Amino acid sequence: MFSIKVNEHIQIHLIEMNHIEAMYEAVHNSRAHLRRWLPWLIQVKSIYDYQPIIGSWLQQFAEGRGFQAGIRYDGEFVGMIGLHDIDWASRKTTMGYWLSQEAVGKGIMTKAVDACLHVLFEEYQLNRVQINCGVENFESQGIPKRLGFELEGVVKDGEWLYDHYHDLYQYSLLRSTWLERQQG
Repeated sequence: MFSIKVNEHIQIHLIEMNHIEAMYEAVHNSRAHLRRWLPWLIQVKSIYDYQPIIGSWLQQFAEGRGFQAGIRYDGEFVGMIGLHDIDWASRKTTMGYWLSQEAVGKGIMTKAVDACLHVLFEEYQLNRVQINCGVENFESQGIPKRLGFELEGVVKDGEWLYDHYHDLYQYSLLRSTWLERQQG
């Protein structure tokens, strides 16, 4: 299965059914923190709501359309990173991520995204990775900025968030740019 050891503290692993409790706890304990940016949060009210979701994620991975992975920090489930389906014809994808409140500010997500970029550009041979962040989600914006993504513009009313639309910044990183940075 899909697994990346980022460093001695951070591990990324494919989400499977046996991760339901840890994932639910991480979301539940950070619900107020996460609710500001994650529109799917209201759909997950109990631990059982994850079963069909995880089933669809495993199918996505089995069909080669991407992955949804958990992030562990010193063994504790602290967040997720995943792809919103790979477009193999254009060799591109959009990446999403979240961290529990207590894990924010430790560099965990920047390291996790960087590790996934190695897989996406080297193993999967993708040409483009995109990240969309709320224009007011400054913590999330820092990740693509630190990793050399280019801000392409604003997606007006890009996402429905509970009772309103909000704008998104669209960032992208091309394989050629990433390779140049790896060599320099």
